[in-house]
Amino acid sequence: MQVNQPSQREFFFNNEVISRFELYNSLFLTLPFYKIKDTGTLLPLFFKSCEEGVKDHKKPNELIQGFFNKYAQSNEERNVIDLLFRFIQYIERQVVLFDAVEDASFTKLNVSDEQSSLRALFLKANDNAELHQKIDDLIEEFSLRLVLTAHPTQFYPGPVLGIINDLTAAIKVNDITAINQLLQQLGKTPFFNKKSPTPVDEAFSLAWYLENVFYFAAANIQTNLNQLLSEYHIEPKKVIELGFWPGGDRDGNPNVHSETTLEVTRMLRQILFRCYYRDFRNIKRRITFRGVENSINDLQKILYENAFNISVKEEDISDYIIKNLNDILNVLNNDHGGLFANLVEDLLRKVELYRCYFASLDIRQDSRILRKVHQYCRSQKPINSLYSEHYDELSETEKLAALSFRNAKIIFEGEQDNLIKDTLSTIAELKDIQNRNGEKACNRFIISNCQQASDILQLMELFLWSGWEAEQLTIDFVPLFETVNDLAGAGEIMQKLYTHPFYKKHLALRNGKQHIMLGFSDSTKDGGYLMANWSIFTAKVALTKVSEEHNIQLAFFDGRGGPPSRGGGKTHRFYASMGKEIANKNIQLTIQGQTISSQYGSVDSAAFNIEQLINAGISSGVKSKHNVLLDEDNYNVLNAMAKDSYEAYIALRNDPLFLPYLEALSPLSLLSKITISSRPVKRNSGEALKLDDLRAISFVTAWSQLKQNVPGFYGIGTALNIQEKSGNWDQVVKTYQQSGYFKTIIDNGIMSMSKSDFEITAYLAKDETFGKFWKKLHHEFELSKKMLLKLTGHASLMENYPVEKRSIAIREKIILPLVLIQHYALEKLQHELSEEKQQAYEKLAIRTVYGIVNAGRNLA
Repeated sequence: MQVNQPSQREFFFNNEVISRFELYNSLFLTLPFYKIKDTGTLLPLFFKSCEEGVKDHKKPNELIQGFFNKYAQSNEERNVIDLLFRFIQYIERQVVLFDAVEDASFTKLNVSDEQSSLRALFLKANDNAELHQKIDDLIEEFSLRLVLTAHPTQFYPGPVLGIINDLTAAIKVNDITAINQLLQQLGKTPFFNKKSPTPVDEAFSLAWYLENVFYFAAANIQTNLNQLLSEYHIEPKKVIELGFWPGGDRDGNPNVHSETTLEVTRMLRQILFRCYYRDFRNIKRRITFRGVENSINDLQKILYENAFNISVKEEDISDYIIKNLNDILNVLNNDHGGLFANLVEDLLRKVELYRCYFASLDIRQDSRILRKVHQYCRSQKPINSLYSEHYDELSETEKLAALSFRNAKIIFEGEQDNLIKDTLSTIAELKDIQNRNGEKACNRFIISNCQQASDILQLMELFLWSGWEAEQLTIDFVPLFETVNDLAGAGEIMQKLYTHPFYKKHLALRNGKQHIMLGFSDSTKDGGYLMANWSIFTAKVALTKVSEEHNIQLAFFDGRGGPPSRGGGKTHRFYASMGKEIANKNIQLTIQGQTISSQYGSVDSAAFNIEQLINAGISSGVKSKHNVLLDEDNYNVLNAMAKDSYEAYIALRNDPLFLPYLEALSPLSLLSKITISSRPVKRNSGEALKLDDLRAISFVTAWSQLKQNVPGFYGIGTALNIQEKSGNWDQVVKTYQQSGYFKTIIDNGIMSMSKSDFEITAYLAKDETFGKFWKKLHHEFELSKKMLLKLTGHASLMENYPVEKRSIAIREKIILPLVLIQHYALEKLQHELSEEKQQAYEKLAIRTVYGIVNAGRNLA
């Protein structure tokens, strides 16, 4: 029997990552913390007890009580809870250490494929004038926009992120003294806030990545790209854009107000100018020769004032800074042999990228709220004279005909509720933000849950009633289609907008470009993993077609989360496999939660992932291949599988135990008590829990905590099994082998399953209440595993990604005790307890959530 030899990458991972982790982990035993020796001695025994208990299908309560009876000095309840808390604290720091060790090895473990790089593409074009022109044209239109969002799964506060950053640097050079000191610092640094952050706090926390990672990584990539383009006589083009949601996203978050939006734009501006000033000081130290004094002095004054003077008059001065930097650059090149020109060029590149705003702040609100605002305004003078009081009862066609698009100053009477007041205030202040920081500082309004063309057009009227002129409406209106039904109707909605005279005129003013956002998270919650991905694929095809028919340049904005169930996973492979039938020249996606720290947590990892996405988008555009999923046989098999998986998932969702199972066995009901987010766990937070109100992120997090990851695979096994029984298996295999898009869907589903472990909850098979429901979940998992292994031809899940598979296995092993402690605490909470014990077990369960998500890196 042939044994596969480990690859060089696997060998490196085993020797550099695993060996280093084991070595540095032993340092914890010497740290001078409360009872650390006791904790460090007992934790390996607890790990072993957990592994053995899971194999024997023991209940968490039985397992933990057995451990304390055998090893601990006291099994008194208070002492049990105390030691379990210390285990959690220890494991949390083990997760951080493993993150740092893995990140320190990032550049060696992740080498770009030279064959698919942009340079390789340009080399092919050397003797091919047609290909060269194609690349030239594509570069002119191509852009990548990364949008940081404040979804509550990024648990590390700024001080801990700083420690991780420094720890990673120390591990790179094996600086044992620094590592030891940093581990001590880590042990003494609180991981979490005592109270929930405000939206501004969230923005400040997320801005850490802008200041310490993206400021450098994006500029480095842009510099390298400009150099490559100049080598091939192509005009340099700004490709990378950054977006930001904290402070602008008020969908379902009543804590975001117009004042919040203003404060966040000011904060982003000030942080950016402090970055500029930091770079400028280095320039000033080096450029001490004659001929540049005036420009240096001017820049010194203006950068310092905007960085540190909170009373400075804010205005868009980016062109003025660029002019002065170019003046300095000309003097250096002409009179001083280009000495230190590279420092000036570096700052110049950054100012060209980030201007005066750093990242564009998006505004987002739910269509149902916006309808209420429009309804309220129609009740006020003089708008009430323009509309029938029965407007809301009109059909969509009648509403489109009734809209007037007249400018008006509303005379408000009576009290406005907070949401109406915030919406109107925000619309009015966007003009001020653009005047101070530039148009791109805040020029997109995203309409969540967009279900009809009037949702967009009514919002545009709100702008006309708030001081905006139609000819100067420098806002892109972005519909967000999320549910399976909304995705199916998206093409028809855009057809109505593209043919509407007022909207058509507006798009012409916006250079004929339309942004459309598609939500992966809610579509998965709504229809299951396979149907969500298929619905988004078919929606993109339909939307591209209708946009091309109207000569509209379409930019898809993908609302992707961390895990495959929320659009994450091997993201760049999706973009590389789009095909010419899907608009792909403007890649836009959200990065959120643990995806930010795991894929963009360091300059190295951020640069690598940015480059991967750029390479994927440009190479896909150049190849311009037909997407084979649109061939009749392939299309029919995917369509049938999506429907079958949808029916299986909906049957599960409709099971009366679906929500009770999650509420009883996962920390879902406790997520609102976690102090990491300003956003409620569900919409309509004062009412009883309903699945429709539950946020997708909470939904996915709950399943990941259970180690069952249902949203990331459920229904795939059933769909594949039906195809096999129908005699259609050969076609499924053919589709899988031909379609990179379908293969990526499958690979990401397998990744989701690799982070599942039904052995942990196997004891539930005998549970009187949930036994049958657990067996249903487990059966679909095993069926999916069997069918996916048959489809891929592999012997085990993620066999083709051995390093990633090993990394997941180690992380899952580290946090196994956390999962069991969580189940233990949740089981205790099912009984009558004193208030003190109730709070203690709630805190115990809540605390485990952090470590489990952090270890998963893209679990939520």
